[in-house]
Amino acid sequence: MTTDAPWLIAGLGNPGPWFRLTRHNAGFLTVDRLAERHGARFRRRGIGSVVAEIEVDGRPVLLAKPLWFTINQSGRPVAGLMRRYSVPVERLVVVQDDLDFAYGTGKLKRGGGPGGHNGVRSVGDVLGTRDFVRLRFGIGRPPKGQSVGDYVLKKFSDEELTAMPGVLERCADALETLVRLGLNRAQDALNVSA
Repeated sequence: MTTDAPWLIAGLGNPGPWFRLTRHNAGFLTVDRLAERHGARFRRRGIGSVVAEIEVDGRPVLLAKPLWFTINQSGRPVAGLMRRYSVPVERLVVVQDDLDFAYGTGKLKRGGGPGGHNGVRSVGDVLGTRDFVRLRFGIGRPPKGQSVGDYVLKKFSDEELTAMPGVLERCADALETLVRLGLNRAQDALNVSA
């Protein structure tokens, strides 16, 4: 890996305004917050993606939102951006919603299975490896009687939306720490036990 290779932080979500504040779009919301911090705008780039370019302490970082039909087909656009910008897998970060963590909590880790998240599965399948970093944004479990599919496609509750700015700030802080200081330091700042 060359030291000047960019980072690619890909937030997963579903395209379209209706999905904007749904739980499945936690990844989009996180990269949106990072772009806002740096005054960057998303522009269409590559195969089915919009990209914003920022720098973190002089290090180039691409923020991406794959827009390939649905979140479940995120792998092709992510792989296309990695090829276009010569991003090694060690510098790929995928931001996903995660049912295994309570809302407002999360975890950074490298590798591991997709945990039932089809967007993460798609990225791993297309790349042929799961050795990338994931920021798992906790959304909690659905209430009894509600399917997972319905739950992740519902909008965040009013209470969750009230807490959202602080949650997004913590995620953005952790991602910037990852770029600046590495995974271990970023994990210390964000990780919680399941």
